[in-house]
Amino acid sequence: MTYTAVMRAALLFPLLAGLGMQPVQAAATEDSAMFTLTSPAFAAGSPIPKKYTCEGDDRSPPLAWAGAPPGTKSFALIVDDPDAPDPQAPRMTWVHWVLYNLPAATSSVGEGASSGALPAGAIEGGNDFGRLRFGGPCPPVGRHRYFHKLYALDTILAADEPLAKPGLEAAMKGHVLAHAELMGTYQKGDG
Repeated sequence: MTYTAVMRAALLFPLLAGLGMQPVQAAATEDSAMFTLTSPAFAAGSPIPKKYTCEGDDRSPPLAWAGAPPGTKSFALIVDDPDAPDPQAPRMTWVHWVLYNLPAATSSVGEGASSGALPAGAIEGGNDFGRLRFGGPCPPVGRHRYFHKLYALDTILAADEPLAKPGLEAAMKGHVLAHAELMGTYQKGDG
């Protein structure tokens, strides 16, 4: 990277972080865009509102992204919790949502999109609740972290049947152009 690109990144990262965004650089070139994932429902590192959890309506939260690199043909999203079952003694990563083949022209999914409002062509894969839809935060104990991981892909994935996280990760191998993350937290009893 050139000095100009390094300085631009050094100035943008704190600004975007202050706005609740977590930028991830798409590629190590001077003219690469910043690929970001945000939610109007919660800021990065902040609690996820109750309505998006098992204690509320269990609806998928609204998400928006910007800065997809050239050549993006689709997006994939994985939402998981690495703190299961107890953040003090995590034993597994619990998968809450698997979504892929979001069209390249898409820059957001609205609140409750998992309940039938997905863009045409998008496919929901299996989660650890045994469902093909979003499953909201429902931690048995303590405050958990929920990572919303968005991938810009250079392909549309073929699948004979819906993919769970391991299958999606295998299918994406060698096709990820950029990656952005948004982390929110939840503990039962949060407002």
